[in-house]
Amino acid sequence: MPNVFKSEKLKSLLPYLIIAVAVVVAYKAINELTFFANAVNKTWRIISPFFYGFLLAYIINMPCNGIQRLLEKTKAKWVVKRKRALSIILVFIIIALLFSLVLNLVVPAVYGSVSYFIANFSSYYESALKFVDYVNSLDLFGIHISAESILEQLREMVQGFSLDDVSTSIKAIAGVSAAVFRGFLTFISSIYILHEKDKCKAYICRMLSAFLSSRTYGAVIRYIAKLNKNFKQYIYTQTIDGCMLGAIVTVELYILGSPYFLLLGIMLGIVNYIPYFGSIIGSLVAISVVAFTQGIMAGLITAAVLLVTQQIDANVIQPRLMGGSFSLSPFLIIVSITVGGAFAGVLGMIAAIPIVSVLKDMLESIIAHFERQKSDDAEGPQS
Repeated sequence: MPNVFKSEKLKSLLPYLIIAVAVVVAYKAINELTFFANAVNKTWRIISPFFYGFLLAYIINMPCNGIQRLLEKTKAKWVVKRKRALSIILVFIIIALLFSLVLNLVVPAVYGSVSYFIANFSSYYESALKFVDYVNSLDLFGIHISAESILEQLREMVQGFSLDDVSTSIKAIAGVSAAVFRGFLTFISSIYILHEKDKCKAYICRMLSAFLSSRTYGAVIRYIAKLNKNFKQYIYTQTIDGCMLGAIVTVELYILGSPYFLLLGIMLGIVNYIPYFGSIIGSLVAISVVAFTQGIMAGLITAAVLLVTQQIDANVIQPRLMGGSFSLSPFLIIVSITVGGAFAGVLGMIAAIPIVSVLKDMLESIIAHFERQKSDDAEGPQS
């Protein structure tokens, strides 16, 4: 009896069968889209603490490696044998000390700035009204700002507060407790990931080598190493640059007499992690605060000072820190940040540059391969 599964007729019908199954699966997936979305959200809630634990471990691993190299140079065998665990403990002790320093020095200063703002809110409000009247008097492009309509909208928002909002607040408080638990789980998982880093790395390499060919395995390892190097370089560069920029802006605003110099300096240092957009948004916020609290002239002076500072940072400090690690055009950087932000928010904007840099290298390698292949094909018939 002939095998019907090997018949030519059945083989010719196989593509149509695959298309029919794909159509049915797509139809069911569209109908059950809400179910799949809920399943994805539930899965993400379960694994998110471990994902963020991996990110925390990745960041903490950088100082851990430095301390571990120092411990390896000691002559004490007990220390060398336990160098990994000791490096993790020392890093967390340093983090705890820095956190305590922030709580004792920075937080009181920030609290004082916020209290000062609340105490002088009425005068700032009057300054804002005068600024609105000044803008309306200029009659630029027919723009007219109505302070009354803005106040009316705020009044409606306050009057619209109901018991539903109270229940929403209660749910938000419950969500905070769940977030605290997930944060604790993130912290614990990061410790285990740090301690088991070498074992996890060896197991992943073994798994990749088992399923991939030698050539593909080498390419994957090479690009993973490149991505790891890019991330480390980016985090190191943006951290150093953010600390320098925050310190410089803090001193500049203090000299200009802003009562919020420390708060604005810290804010500019933090948003500096987001390339291009972070410094622009931070500068606009700082200029607006100075303009409304110290006057328009002070705001203009602050704008000029921050513009010069940003140019020095972008053209002198960052290139020296980067060392040409990310040879991306400004347009590609802006597109990368926009796409990364659309997919993963702030985290996506921060991770966009290192990822796109590796993707660019991969694309250039593929193009170079096909160019060589085309050149070899062209030279073959001539010889």
